[in-house]
Amino acid sequence: MDITLDSRWPAALGHSRYLANLLQTHPGLIPELRATWLQPLSEDLLLTPLKPAFADDEAVKSALRRLRHRAMAQIALRDLGGLAPLAEVVESMTLLADITTNFALDHYHRQLAATYGEPLDRAGHPQHLLIIGMGKLGGRELNVSSDVDYIFVYPEEGDTAGPKSIENYDFFTRLGKRVISALGDLTADGQVFRVDMRLRPNGDSGPLVCSLDALENYFITQGREWERYAWIKSRVMNAGSNADGAALGDWMAALRRISRPFVFRKYLDFGAINAMRDLHAQIRREVARKDMADHVKLGPGGIREIEFIAQVFQLIRGGRDPALQVRPTLSVLKLLVERKLLPAESEHELREAYVFLRRLEHRLQYVEDKQTHRLPDDPAERASIAQSMDFADWPAMLAVLNAHREKVSRHFEAVFSDPEAGEHPLTGLWLSQLDDDTAIEAFGNLGFRRPKEAISRLADLRASNRYQQLPSTNRSRLDAVGPRLIEAAGATNDPDTTLVRGLDFLENIARRGSYLALLQQYPMALRRVADMICASHWAADYLNRYPLLLDELLDPRLYEIATNWAGFRDDLRRNLEDHAGDTEREMDILREVHHAQVFRLLAQDISGLQTIEHLSDHLTELADTIVQETLPLCWGTIKKRHCETPKFAVIGYGKMGGKELGYASDLDLVYLFDDDSPEAPENYARLGQRLNTWLSSQTSSGILFETDLRLRPNGDSGLLVISVDAFRDYQLKNAWVWEHQALTRARFCAGDPAVGKRFEAIRCEILRQPRDLAKLRDEVVAMRKKMIDAHASGSDSEFGLKHDLGGIVDVEFIVQYLVLGHAHQHPGLTGNLGNIALLRMAGELGLIDPQQGEAAGNAYREYRRLQHAKRLSATPKARVARESIERHITAVRALWSAVFGD
Repeated sequence: MDITLDSRWPAALGHSRYLANLLQTHPGLIPELRATWLQPLSEDLLLTPLKPAFADDEAVKSALRRLRHRAMAQIALRDLGGLAPLAEVVESMTLLADITTNFALDHYHRQLAATYGEPLDRAGHPQHLLIIGMGKLGGRELNVSSDVDYIFVYPEEGDTAGPKSIENYDFFTRLGKRVISALGDLTADGQVFRVDMRLRPNGDSGPLVCSLDALENYFITQGREWERYAWIKSRVMNAGSNADGAALGDWMAALRRISRPFVFRKYLDFGAINAMRDLHAQIRREVARKDMADHVKLGPGGIREIEFIAQVFQLIRGGRDPALQVRPTLSVLKLLVERKLLPAESEHELREAYVFLRRLEHRLQYVEDKQTHRLPDDPAERASIAQSMDFADWPAMLAVLNAHREKVSRHFEAVFSDPEAGEHPLTGLWLSQLDDDTAIEAFGNLGFRRPKEAISRLADLRASNRYQQLPSTNRSRLDAVGPRLIEAAGATNDPDTTLVRGLDFLENIARRGSYLALLQQYPMALRRVADMICASHWAADYLNRYPLLLDELLDPRLYEIATNWAGFRDDLRRNLEDHAGDTEREMDILREVHHAQVFRLLAQDISGLQTIEHLSDHLTELADTIVQETLPLCWGTIKKRHCETPKFAVIGYGKMGGKELGYASDLDLVYLFDDDSPEAPENYARLGQRLNTWLSSQTSSGILFETDLRLRPNGDSGLLVISVDAFRDYQLKNAWVWEHQALTRARFCAGDPAVGKRFEAIRCEILRQPRDLAKLRDEVVAMRKKMIDAHASGSDSEFGLKHDLGGIVDVEFIVQYLVLGHAHQHPGLTGNLGNIALLRMAGELGLIDPQQGEAAGNAYREYRRLQHAKRLSATPKARVARESIERHITAVRALWSAVFGD
């Protein structure tokens, strides 16, 4: 055998006895390899030998095996010769599996159909078998001496159409057996692949093939946790290439609809960590029993641990983040970094280890073409393995291997270690196993001021029907989290309040084992929960309403103050595009994204990282974004749209318009359009109604905003949506002064910028109208008096921040009067700058005393801060002590007197 053509051949043949024997036995391969081995294996090269007609089954089997010899020789030469990276090797092996599998499938389908007729569905259309590749075959990561894991599924029950008609089940069973035989039978030429069918429903005891309906029923009634893990990498291998493309697409879509809910939960499935931890523990026990410490796949720090790290995040989050449903391991790890779920350094170390271990795996298998992952004991074989991995000797390679395995083990433990292992010191306190005196002392040592109340509350929880009726898994998780909650509460400023709120929260989520699993797996998240609910009753209530937000506590960006709003919008749009047309899911996505961003701002707010001004800016930007992204979704649901992009604008009034939104603020909205089409009024009315519904409807994910549309022309009796021209006409001829006051804080928020520009021009036109100052003053004061009469003041010792004299409304009325009275001379006053900035501008223009304006602005800022603090407390509508803010009240009343008189 002449192998002198290239200096790399002798080293490859010296390492791989399989390759050397193959070329010795089939010398005709050598000229072919010399012509092609410098290029990656191509699809054309693999398909060409399969194009001729074959006389019988033996000829088919022989052709398939000769094709494998040809492909394996080229893959091995390129890999061992240093020409093929890992990605090429695994893709070439997968390509070989796909082509040989589909050739056998199509060949034997035609053969059986000639005898029995085509298998038909209920509508009389032909069907084909779907061959689902699992494991590394499904992930296009097949190793060089791998088994192929198949599951056979056919679309529907029925019968074939021939004179020798049989049931579809019989047809596809016969077809499956012939495909397995064609690939897996050991002949004089060897075999193409060892075929493993044990991943099918019910394993070896189950039928060889099953229908889509049977598969769905199996998932619902019998599917096990490890099968979810296996199905992550499932892939239909372009099955039935002779089938109609549309029909094949429908069958594959039906399979996805069945399998994806089984594999990927709609909620964040942190229970997957425990399940995969248990599965790995079983593997570890098996490895230890068989003395497989030197197993590069299943041993400590091996390939399987890297795969588990990637796949546990897929199981946890893949249902909510479809991008994570990709199959290749390295692609998943890259996505985890992009989503801040895995540090970039960890991903780099895992990727380097994965490539090293997979290359080593292949070199172990090239020796004899055996599915082995064990390191050899023989010194000569060790030296050969080391040399093939580009190391001088075995110790040098082993040092690098051990370093990789140590890093993999460290990262695996970081993800899968059980922080709840062992009994917590406070378990006895949680389980009420201590006598009262001991329990009181224990609570006292933790800083509780009312230990008897804490003991009573714990006893009530454990005696409740809700606790007693919990599934055993959930109860054990709750009993693991409970002692940590007591500990975390003790570390807060108010342990008693924190424990009460924390227990309410645990009771609320107790039936959702995934949330308990999150708190069990990540004690840091529980500590953050304790800090937040201690600091704010509103935060505790928000978390109770939306426990999905627990996941945000794991995000390292939680306390990053700067929000990348462009990136936020891009992520939201991608998420919405992944579920285009699914109205229910789109509405939920908008709510989930909104709640998550509010929660991040809340965490920063409680930690003192946000001023009230910056917080309102962020909340307003968030509201603008949600409305902007919701509008086109609503327009898309209107069937008889008369144009592609609506000439429609959303105008924000009040806090929305003034960019002063708080956590629970309503949105005051007005809808305008500028479109002469006859269909416009009706279509835009529908759009306004749907937009309102999308924003304010309660779904399983909660609500976005309460909306208030009463500031539109003619209020509740007016049209929901009005043309720009009609809006202008109303503002010029019919609007009350208070409506012009409201216009001072109005702005374009979403929709067609051209319509928004027209609105802004009308707004400025109205605000700059010359007015009789005396008449304007009388009307503003009269309106203020009506508001005072409607909101009676409390005692002389307490103060209502918004409505009492000297409060927030006084400042707003002062600014509105100054804008309406002087904007015709000073156009800058029409800018949407906020009340404090407008007071400063009025002082600079000489319209008010600058010092009085600054003092009133400071009062307004403090009022908003106090109002915000009340919102976070348990008493959001409570009044404040007048004495504590008397100077601010005096400052506002002084400016009021200067502007309006007493």
